Amino acid sequence: MKDLIEYIAKSLVEHPDEVQVSESGGNRVRIELSVAKDDMGRVIGKGGKVANSIRTLLRVAAERNGKQATLDVTEP
Repeated sequence: MKDLIEYIAKSLVEHPDEVQVSESGGNRVRIELSVAKDDMGRVIGKGGKVANSIRTLLRVAAERNGKQATLDVTEP
């Protein structure tokens, strides 16, 4: 799941080398995504549409593995 979020984020941003993804938890996974300050708008999108789409993809991937997952986009 961490690799999925990292791949999506790096595809969206202008500074892919500054993308950082951390994963914690066991059955309930929490993923934190951090990108460059200039790229925050690209990851969040208008009204949070892009971030919500990424969360939906994450939720589906987690369900396939029998887990629950949440995504937090943090500021650098």
